[in-house]
Amino acid sequence: MNNWEIEIKENKRFKFGKNWLNFKSRIDDEIIKKSITSIRNLFDMEDFKDKNFIDVGSGSGLFSLSALKLGAKVYSIDYDSDSVRCTEYLKNKYSNNSDNWEIEEGSILDTKYINSLGQFDLIYSWGVLHHTGNLELALKNLILLVKNNGFVALSIYNYQPYLSKFWLIIKKLYCINFIFRFLIIIIFIPFHFILGAFIKDLLMGKNPFKRYFLTNKRGMSIYYDWFDWLGGLPFETATPNKIIDFFLNNGFILKKTILVGNNLGCNEYVFQKYSN
Repeated sequence: MNNWEIEIKENKRFKFGKNWLNFKSRIDDEIIKKSITSIRNLFDMEDFKDKNFIDVGSGSGLFSLSALKLGAKVYSIDYDSDSVRCTEYLKNKYSNNSDNWEIEEGSILDTKYINSLGQFDLIYSWGVLHHTGNLELALKNLILLVKNNGFVALSIYNYQPYLSKFWLIIKKLYCINFIFRFLIIIIFIPFHFILGAFIKDLLMGKNPFKRYFLTNKRGMSIYYDWFDWLGGLPFETATPNKIIDFFLNNGFILKKTILVGNNLGCNEYVFQKYSN
């Protein structure tokens, strides 16, 4: 049994891979199109031709597929076998089992394994490292993957002095058993996630139910993101200064940030490694 399976059994980890398997049936050409636009804009590149791309924590595999369609040679890794299965499903369905896409079960916390992979032009790790249980080690291992002049794109939960502690408690409760999970779902989904948006849509003359069958600008499902958020354990956060200082101190240039300020959510970063 893998460490992550033990942690799930001990109620210390959310079943991220199972959530991705539930999401995969929603993936269609429109979602893939959104994902391609999102990742192209993120790296400010029209295409990824002649680039090798690694998706660290591939989850559904959607962004690995998008990088492949943009011309990259793609390597996808995830510690969760269900996530690996989901990524393989997309490869089989949408890429004709392309020779330019490799998928493997592996952890960003395994330094020896990470060193064995070599280095890449484009490193993508979106909403992943803060769920590893060791954000500091994950960041250190992530930069081992970057070629000179290579780019790293990542998102990390924003630190908030009180709310971060509150949400950590909620996530721990969610993962204890199905009773706590049920109680948290019936409290937070209707009142925290839905009610405010429902009223806003009504006031603007929009269909208040439509948004829950749509996807966000990255092509991800709002519905499945709710469960990822409520149960997403392990859970760590970081201030923008902490992330930016780490990369600047390790030979990177900050190319782009999209910050959430004092709000919940993820801060987004793109860094480029100095050429030696």
